[in-house]
Amino acid sequence: LTSFESIGGVPVDVFQCLPSNSVPLCLTSWENQKKSAKTSVKKIVDLHKSGSSLGVISKCLKVPRSSVQTIVCKYKHHGTTLPSCQSGRRRVLSPRDERTLLQKVQINPRTAAKDLVKILEETGTKVSISIVKRVLYRHNLKGRSARKKPLLQNRHKKARIWFATAHGDKDRTSWRNVLWSDETKIELFGHNDHRYVWRKKGEACKPKNTIPTVKHGGGSIMLWGCFVVGGTGALHKIDGIMREEYYVDILKQHLKTSVRKLKLGRKWVLQMDNDPKHTSKVVAKWLKDNKVKVLEWPSQSPDLNPIENVWAELEKACASKEVYKPGSVTSALSGGLGQNKQILFECM
Repeated sequence: LTSFESIGGVPVDVFQCLPSNSVPLCLTSWENQKKSAKTSVKKIVDLHKSGSSLGVISKCLKVPRSSVQTIVCKYKHHGTTLPSCQSGRRRVLSPRDERTLLQKVQINPRTAAKDLVKILEETGTKVSISIVKRVLYRHNLKGRSARKKPLLQNRHKKARIWFATAHGDKDRTSWRNVLWSDETKIELFGHNDHRYVWRKKGEACKPKNTIPTVKHGGGSIMLWGCFVVGGTGALHKIDGIMREEYYVDILKQHLKTSVRKLKLGRKWVLQMDNDPKHTSKVVAKWLKDNKVKVLEWPSQSPDLNPIENVWAELEKACASKEVYKPGSVTSALSGGLGQNKQILFECM
């Protein structure tokens, strides 16, 4: 290719701007090209960048001059030949309607999507629930399960702030002297509501692959226990209803015994929540007579008591051993925390 006539009058340097693996389209017919439209547009832009006129590009690529002019003009004005984003169909909800939805949700997050549809229908706008959800999703509002929290009054909030301020700077050594205590109820049939089993097809109803259920709960047991970082204290099974006199009997029977077993010093402190039987006059008198120092605990407090985690581990132990009778609970709970209980207590 040494003369202009041999290549259709296009200077040789025009083709030097094209990729080395591309074939000049003027050598073959446009109709026979199997290149995509995107590649063809790119070649038009490359020829335009090399300084070729619209007529030369049209003649070389066998493309109508008007098409070449449209592509080149679009490239000059927008810097690209990609199709521009089209507006599409108008949205059903106006910006004002969307603001109305957001205001309703901010005022009352519990408003259901179907109720929001009714609110819009009252203004003359008819939409579906899916449209309402899409609008809320677009504003990063998604349906989530509401978390359950204690109903707090101002005095409860002040008590929480006081407790956090008074004990926030204490180190681990200070908490080692606290004897944590609490009661719990373990459901004998409630801990196995959902379990996985390995079974073959058609063996779903075999007794070993099923979870036994009973009517009216199937029974439960009440336990009182205590622990410190160094280990667990006594675990007492509560028979019947525990009143303040019963609670005093438990303290008489197990409190000092647990303190000696755990080798607590003179600075140990008893922690218990503000249950009415714990704060009764009978219990307060016994604690005062026996010189037991009690950690002041805020009412309606979050579950800061680490013994709640101990109860959770004991429930897991009960579930793993499939305890369904009150008499076999004690044996199931003995050693239920396993060999790693010391590490568990340190984490708590």
